[in-house]
Amino acid sequence: MKISIAQLNYHIGNFEGNLQKMLEATETAKAQGADIVVFGELAVTGYPPRDFLEFDDFIAQSEQVVQELAKAAQGIAIVVGSPSRNPVIEGKDLYNTAYFLADGEILHMSHKALLPTYDIFDEYRYFEPASEFKVVEYKGKKIALTVCEDIWNVGNENPLYKVCPLDELQTQSPDFVLNLSASPFSYDHAAERIHVLKANIDRYGIPIFYVNHVGAQTEIIFDGGSIVMSPDGNVYDELPYFEEEIRSYDLDKVASGGQHKVQPKDKMTLIHDALVTGIKNYFGKLGLKRAILGLSGGIDSAVVAVLAQRALGAENVRMLLMPSQFSSDHSINDARKLAENLNTQYDIVFIEEIYKSYEAVLKPHFAGTTFDVTEENIQARIRGMLLMALSNKFGNIVLNTSNKSEAAVGYGTLYGDMAGGLSVIADMYKMEVYALARFMNKDGEVIPEHIITKPPSAELRPDQVDSDSLPDYEILDEVLFQYIEKRKGPKELVKIGFEEKLVRRILRMVNMNEFKRAQVAPVLRVSSKAFGMGRRMPIVGKYLG
Repeated sequence: MKISIAQLNYHIGNFEGNLQKMLEATETAKAQGADIVVFGELAVTGYPPRDFLEFDDFIAQSEQVVQELAKAAQGIAIVVGSPSRNPVIEGKDLYNTAYFLADGEILHMSHKALLPTYDIFDEYRYFEPASEFKVVEYKGKKIALTVCEDIWNVGNENPLYKVCPLDELQTQSPDFVLNLSASPFSYDHAAERIHVLKANIDRYGIPIFYVNHVGAQTEIIFDGGSIVMSPDGNVYDELPYFEEEIRSYDLDKVASGGQHKVQPKDKMTLIHDALVTGIKNYFGKLGLKRAILGLSGGIDSAVVAVLAQRALGAENVRMLLMPSQFSSDHSINDARKLAENLNTQYDIVFIEEIYKSYEAVLKPHFAGTTFDVTEENIQARIRGMLLMALSNKFGNIVLNTSNKSEAAVGYGTLYGDMAGGLSVIADMYKMEVYALARFMNKDGEVIPEHIITKPPSAELRPDQVDSDSLPDYEILDEVLFQYIEKRKGPKELVKIGFEEKLVRRILRMVNMNEFKRAQVAPVLRVSSKAFGMGRRMPIVGKYLG
């Protein structure tokens, strides 16, 4: 038997486009001599469809696509993920289903049993978990058909579920496992995925074909990296990251093992490619083409500029340099040099006169006060207004350039530098942004070296540097990482060595600025805990230990 993995980039709700993509992949698999072609979890609808699942017409269209795929299942079986209706009154109205289509009909349906409800996942909102487990028999083979999370209760220290679907299916002596996944990217997830699959091999001892999505759906990015595991515990093959791919495998050869092919997992390479994919798919799937961003001469806007140019092409990226009376000459020169290195359009708009007009209007109202963060924020909001004006006039979508460190502690101005349609690096801590900049320069200087080496500054008042307002980023980032990603509370942070006064200061800033993060553009997720849909905190909460 020969099995084909189809690692594809789907578009949520684009039934015609998803169907055509799968029909073409089916023909490719046929040409490769495959007996079965396997697509990902909810491939018909795209993942995650969220509240589209509550529309009866949406489900009806997905059912129609399944019927069209069944017609195409002639001379080859098609395994595909799609929602299906629960025929009984009790329970949720839908299942998250893996369909096995053969000889023009639906031969078998396996429903997902383990429904994740954590981080970015909310599947129990929509789906009823499976209560029956049965292998599908095809061409003399027994196949354990599973969906994503169904294999993730094995190989971790804290199992979330009381049942393992493969334990139930193992009693029927399956010959191999097909797992239809939609497993989102984070920079350490590829290694974790292999660990879980190896744990399943150790437990069940049969080949596993794991099929993942590729591409981005707004903030959620899929890296592909579909995997074929042999019973000897080795990765027989791992498909490329961030690329569509269709590959076919001889089951007997996979069962024999011996081959061991894995993709490299360099953190900055993965993050770079994920963010380029995120920008490209956000624009492409929304029918957008051109981007604009404010280029300050600082590290954050420089990194976003490079990512945008690589995702959209130099001709579709516009930079706006907006120096004030506080901007240094070297920042203007650094920004100009970067734009020239990228061969992108750039314009310079001096904002000092605009700022003075605000100052004059507000002078009678600000009588008796001194220059403070208010005047700093006015400058940031002038810049945001200029970017949005050009966005409205010419259709260039504004890219937000805030990083995760700044977003965490509120070091950003609402309706100013926090404006934008997509937050590109808001899931990267400041020190990670520096590391990504150096990665971008590995084959030659793209980002001027001075941007990387100079002290970070918002340049909103004379001689300002970020460390005037914030702890050093090396320390700040580590505290934030332990609090956000590792969920270490205040007392735990002090116990592992951070100074109590510093911890309370940082956590207070994080908690007090939840209202800002609630208003920011979608954040491209590259870590295990990004701001946005995967981190749900009360805006008025108080938690300092």
